[in-house]
Amino acid sequence: MKQEPINYSNIYYPPGGILMWIIISLELITFGMAIIAMVYSGKQEPDLFHQSRMLLNPIYGIINTILLLTSGFCMAISVHYLRINIPQKSKILLLVTMLFGMLFLLVKTFEYNEKISLGFDINHNLFFTFYWLLTLFHVIHVIVGLVILGSVYFGLRNKKTTIEDVEASASFWHMCDLIWLFIFPIIYLFF
Repeated sequence: MKQEPINYSNIYYPPGGILMWIIISLELITFGMAIIAMVYSGKQEPDLFHQSRMLLNPIYGIINTILLLTSGFCMAISVHYLRINIPQKSKILLLVTMLFGMLFLLVKTFEYNEKISLGFDINHNLFFTFYWLLTLFHVIHVIVGLVILGSVYFGLRNKKTTIEDVEASASFWHMCDLIWLFIFPIIYLFF
């Protein structure tokens, strides 16, 4: 790994670089607007949203929350090990992070199959339209995050990845965690 000093004392230095934080901000705004629209719609049709939410299995959401929070913790520790120049432990934790991300996708696949087999597709009603749009958009972000993490992992193996690359990938991954922490209670618990 290329060792380039970073001035962490600079208040203007965001982990992962300014471009990554612009992307993260735009993503959070996009998800935020969709969540606000769902809450507003749910207030307009509370019975429909409540009855539809009751058709969900919250165990899927709880398991996925645990998986993503654990993966985020592993990612944070991976960055820490890289900062203190222990790249082998960093790489192991990066793999563990990706494993938990893939398990998240596996659980989502089971959940989606259950919803489809019961006829709760995107056109079922307004609640399920929001359910599918929000969760599928999040799944796409998790997949993109896994691709980024995989790229960083192979870069670490080939010593072509910098700490900034790892921090940028960690920032994106933590954004996926944060978005899920908003989606989970709104979809599975709120209505």
